[in-house]
Amino acid sequence: MKARIRVAGIVQGVGFRPFIYRIAIQNNLKGYVRNCGDAGVEIVVEGDKNKIENFLEDLNSKKPPLAKIHEVKVEFSPEKGEFNNFSILKSVEKTELSGSVIPPDIAICNECLKEVRDPKNKRFDYFFITCTNCGPRFTIIERLPYDRPNTTMREFPMCSFCQKEYKDPANRRFHAQTVACPVCGPKAYLTDNKGEKIEVKDAIREAGKLLAEGYIVAIKGYGGFHVATATTISEPIQRLRLVKHRKQKPFAIMVKNLETVKSFAEVGRKEAEMLTSYIRPIVLLRKSENYYLSDLIAPNLHNIGVMLPYTAMHYMLFDKVHEPAFIMTSANPPNQPIVKDNEQALKRLGRIVDYFLFHNRRIAHRCDDSVLRIHGNKHVCLIRRSRGYAPAPIHLKFSSKKCVLGLGGELNVVSCILNGNKAFLSQHVGDVENVETLEFLEKATKHLIRLTNSQIEVITCDLHPKFNTTRLAYKLAEEFKCPVVQVQHHHAHIAALMAEHDLEEIIGIACDGYGYGPKGEAWGGEILYCNREGYRRIGHLEEQPMPGRDLATYYPLRMAAGILHKETDVSEWLFSKSSYLPHGKTEAEVILKQLKKGVKVKTSSCGRILDAVSAILGICYERTYEGEPAMKLESAAINGKDVLGLEPEIKGDVIETSNIVYKVYENARKFRVKDLAYSAQQYIARSLAELAVEKAHKLGVKHVGFSGGVAHNEQIALTIQKIVEENDLNFVFHKFVPPGDGGISFGQTIVGSFIL
Repeated sequence: MKARIRVAGIVQGVGFRPFIYRIAIQNNLKGYVRNCGDAGVEIVVEGDKNKIENFLEDLNSKKPPLAKIHEVKVEFSPEKGEFNNFSILKSVEKTELSGSVIPPDIAICNECLKEVRDPKNKRFDYFFITCTNCGPRFTIIERLPYDRPNTTMREFPMCSFCQKEYKDPANRRFHAQTVACPVCGPKAYLTDNKGEKIEVKDAIREAGKLLAEGYIVAIKGYGGFHVATATTISEPIQRLRLVKHRKQKPFAIMVKNLETVKSFAEVGRKEAEMLTSYIRPIVLLRKSENYYLSDLIAPNLHNIGVMLPYTAMHYMLFDKVHEPAFIMTSANPPNQPIVKDNEQALKRLGRIVDYFLFHNRRIAHRCDDSVLRIHGNKHVCLIRRSRGYAPAPIHLKFSSKKCVLGLGGELNVVSCILNGNKAFLSQHVGDVENVETLEFLEKATKHLIRLTNSQIEVITCDLHPKFNTTRLAYKLAEEFKCPVVQVQHHHAHIAALMAEHDLEEIIGIACDGYGYGPKGEAWGGEILYCNREGYRRIGHLEEQPMPGRDLATYYPLRMAAGILHKETDVSEWLFSKSSYLPHGKTEAEVILKQLKKGVKVKTSSCGRILDAVSAILGICYERTYEGEPAMKLESAAINGKDVLGLEPEIKGDVIETSNIVYKVYENARKFRVKDLAYSAQQYIARSLAELAVEKAHKLGVKHVGFSGGVAHNEQIALTIQKIVEENDLNFVFHKFVPPGDGGISFGQTIVGSFIL
C-alpha cells in the first residue's frame, strides 16, 4: 500500500524530517519526506498496511517535543514499488496548505550547553552552538521552505565535520539547518564604539569583564542588539539613563542562574517554571527584602524584570566575573524598533555605548524579548508576546470563514492573522508613531502573511481615524483588494477574551489609558456586554475633565486638579505642587483658569484615575514611560490595607470616581501612602466588579472578564476575580495574548470574523 501524507503545523525547523526518517525505517517503509513552501511537510510511504498505520500512530505520539501538528491529510493508493529505500529529499516550493509556520527562536538546550562546557568537544566555547532542538528559527528565515539556503545561515557553508553530523541519522544535528562550529560558523568579535576591532583571545568573556567593570556594551543576539552594563554599580546605569533619555523606565536584567535570582527576588514555582522554559521570557519578580542590586534599575517599583541566559554567548558572558546580573535592555532609540544590523548599530548606538560585541551572522527579522508576570502565584499574565512565542499560533475552538488581518492600535502594536482556527501574531513591533516603526509593522506583517501562506480577505484596525495603523489598513486594503473593518478599542479587548475562552457572550470589564469611543469620546473604564454580533456599553467610570487634553496624560497633577476642582478649591494645593509642572506657577495659573472656564475634553479612563491618585500621594508627578504613575501606585500599595473602606457609589450605570480621589486627597496626611494607594485600587476594583456582577445577573450572562492595560495590575485583577467568583459567576482572564494593547490586533480579527 502507498500513502501520501501532508502534515501542517510547526513541522519545519524542529527535527521533524529526521524524526520521520527514523520512524519510517523502524516500520520498514520506503518512500521520502520533504519540506514544502507552505511550511508543511510532504511524506510518501510504501509498505505493509499495518506498518503504515503504526507509522501514522508514531507520527502523532512520538513527534519531537517542539513540533506541533495541526493537521494530517492522508491519501491511500495501491503500491507501485517505485522506491528502494526511505530518504529525505530536497525541499520543494509548492504550496497546498495554509496555516503552517516555522517555530519561534528556542533557548539553548541542555545538550548543547553541556557541549559548550566540554573541553573535549569540538564546539567547546562556541557561542553559536545549536541543534534540531534549539537555536534561532523565526529570526533567521527569509523565505520558505525552511532550508539553510533560505536563511541567513547560507553565508556559512558547512565544514566536513558539520556535514558529517548533518547527514548522520543517529545524530541530533541530522538535517539541523543552523548547524555550525568554530571552523565554519559565525564569528564573534569585540570593537570600540567607533567599530575598531579589539584583538583579544576571547571576545565574549572580555565583554563580560568590561560589563563587570562598569562599561556599557552593545551585544548582538538572536533577534537584535541589547545594551548591557553592570547591575551592582549605579554610575553606568545613571549614564545609560542619560544617553538613552530614559529617566525612570525600568531596565530588564539577565541573571546567570536561577539560584542567583533567588538571592535578590522572590521566585514562586510558576515563575521558576517560566524563567527556565525554552521561551526564556523576562519575568517580573517581586524584589525580596535582601534585594542588593542598584535601585536605579527599576526605580520606585516593587518588581524587577528578570530573564535567564538563552544563548551560549549569554552564559559565557558570566564565566569570568562575579557580577550576579547584567542589565540587558533592548537597543532601540526612543520610539524606534530594536536595532538588528551591525552598521546600523554603530550609527545609532555608538554615542551610547563604550564597546560592541558583534557577530557576523545577519538577523533577518528583529524580535524583542517577551515579558510576563504571574498573578496569584499561578496565572500567567503576558505583557509582551514576542521572542519564544512568535510566530507560533493560538488555536481556537471555532474556525473563521474569512482570513482576517488585524493591525492593532497605536501603542505596543502587534499584527495578527486569523486563518481558519488559528491566530498568528507577529513579534512585538512597538509604538507606531513614527515612520521607522510603521515600516517595521508593514514588513513584519507581510512576512507573516508569506510564512503562513495566507490570502487576506478582510483587514481590521482601530476605530480612531488618525492612527497610523488605520492609514496602513486602508493602504493594504487597496493592495489586497479587500474591505476594512474598524473596531472599537475596548470591544477588541473583550472580543479577544471571548475567543480565548470560546464564549458566545460575556460581560467584559475593559480598563486602560485610552480608547477612541464611537463618537470620538475618550473611553478607558468600560463595562461592555459582548456577543458574536457586537457590543453594548452598559456601564463605565465617571467622566473626568482633562485640563490641557493630552498634557493631562503626561502630568498627572492636571488630572488630579481637574477631579478635585469638582469637590474643593485646589488653588493653594496646585500652587504648592507647581514645581512639578514644566512651567511652574504660570502653568498652574493656566490650569486653574481652564477649570474655572470649564474643560470640554473628558475621559472615563481608569488609567487617568490611577494617575491622579499617584500624583496626590506624591508617588509620580510626570509620566516618562507608558503606565508609569499607575505602575508606581501599584508598587506603593504592596502590603497596604483598605483604610478608607469606601463603598462603591454607582449612579445609574456610572461608577463615581471623584469621591475616591477626594477621599485620598482629604486623608493624605492621616494615613500611610501604601494604605491610601491600596484603598484607591480596591475601590476601583470593587466598583467595577460589583457593577459587572449586577449586569451579568440582570442579563443572565454567566461569564465576566477583565481586559485592558489595567488588568496587568495584580491587586485589581485578583480583587475583581474574587468578587465575581463569590457571586457564582465564571471569571475569565487572558491566557494567550496580553491584556494590554499587545492583544488588540487579535481581538480585532475576532470581531472581523464574527461580523462577516
